Amino acid sequence: MDTRSNPGLGELLRYVGELVEHGAEEHYRAMRLDYRARYTPVLRALHAGACTVTDITARTHLTQGAISQTVALLEGDGLVARHAVDDGRKSGIRLTAAGRALVAKLERHWTATFAAIAGLEDEIGHPLRRALEAAAEALEREGFAARVTAAKTRLKKEHAHAD
Repeated sequence: MDTRSNPGLGELLRYVGELVEHGAEEHYRAMRLDYRARYTPVLRALHAGACTVTDITARTHLTQGAISQTVALLEGDGLVARHAVDDGRKSGIRLTAAGRALVAKLERHWTATFAAIAGLEDEIGHPLRRALEAAAEALEREGFAARVTAAKTRLKKEHAHAD
């Protein structure tokens, strides 16, 4: 295997992510929205019933740090507001009137986005989202670092047997 010229998994994932994000941002501009693509998972989670950073993290599979940063940006833009919840250790997050109005504008766009994903999956002949979900589940069971360590051990043994 020529590892020098083949892109790695991380490179391909980042590149595909960039292509998707740039396409989405083009549509946000066309919709005349001052909007960041990173807002989408948080807004979708809140719209679906999440009400804390922990809830959003569980729904999106993004890190708590990334969610907290995005919530702070959304709060600064007046799209979400924090409020006290029964558990004093956490604060609740809710869409403001401006946030609800924005979500209403974005719902058709999100429906079209998922239709575009389905079209992409049909074109490439692979259930891309399902494959990525399966990859995430496998990596949750055994992390990538452990997998690289195991591969190094196998390669070392193979090399030792070849000598």
